[in-house]
Amino acid sequence: MDKIINFKSRKRACKACNLAQSCLPLGLNKAELDLLDKLTQQASWIETGSRLFRSGQPLTSLFAVRTGSIKTKVVTHDGGDRIVGFHLPGDVLGLEAFSRNFYSCTAVALEDSSVCELPYKNLYELCQKVPALSRRFMALMSSEIADKHETMLMLGKKPAELRVAALLLNLSSRFHDRGFPAQQLRLSMSRHDIASYLGLAAETVSRLLGHINDEGIIEVNRKTIKIRDMAHLQKLAQI
Repeated sequence: MDKIINFKSRKRACKACNLAQSCLPLGLNKAELDLLDKLTQQASWIETGSRLFRSGQPLTSLFAVRTGSIKTKVVTHDGGDRIVGFHLPGDVLGLEAFSRNFYSCTAVALEDSSVCELPYKNLYELCQKVPALSRRFMALMSSEIADKHETMLMLGKKPAELRVAALLLNLSSRFHDRGFPAQQLRLSMSRHDIASYLGLAAETVSRLLGHINDEGIIEVNRKTIKIRDMAHLQKLAQI
C-alpha cells in the first residue's frame, strides 16, 4: 500500500530554481514571478513509495516536481494498476483534474523526491491577473495531450522492441532538456513499472533490454543505461 505524504512547507523562489525554463515560470517576468512565489509552497521531502494524491480525490493543488521522480497510475477494469506516466523535475502533475475537479490518477514517488505545491484556488485567481501564466498552462495542457497521443500510437502499433527503444529515447530527450547527459539514463522506475507503462510483461522488458545491450546499442548496468549508439536506437524505434 502506498504511504501517505506528510508535507513540510519550505519556501524557495521560482526565479532561483534551475528548472524555471522547463516549469511554470517559463515566460513570466520578474513581477509575475514574485506573484507566483507568494502562493507556491514546497514540500521538502517525499519518501519513496509515498502517495502525492490518489484517484478520485478532490482537486486541491497542482504539483511541480522539483527533485526525484514520480509515477502516475490508474486502476484497470480487473482491479490491477496500470502505469500511465513517469514524471521528472519540471513536470507539473494534476492538470488532468481541471475538467472534473478531481484527480483521475494516483501519483506515487519512485524515489525520495520533492515537489512545489500550488493551491488550485489561488492559482486560478492568479491566472486571471497574469495572462502569461494562463497561456503557460494552456501550453502545458497542449503538450500533455500531444504526449498522450504519441503514447497511444506507440502502444497501439509498435512491436515490443520498438516500444522499449522509443521509451529510452523519450527519457533521453527529457533528461537532456533538464541539463543531464542525453546518453546516460538513471531509471528510477522498476522493470515492472516500465512493463506496465508499455503494455508488456516484465520478463519481456528485461529480455529486450538485454538484447539491445548485446547488440551494443546500449549498456545496461542495473538502473543505469548508457546509450552507446543513438542513431541505431533511433532507427530501432523508427524515429
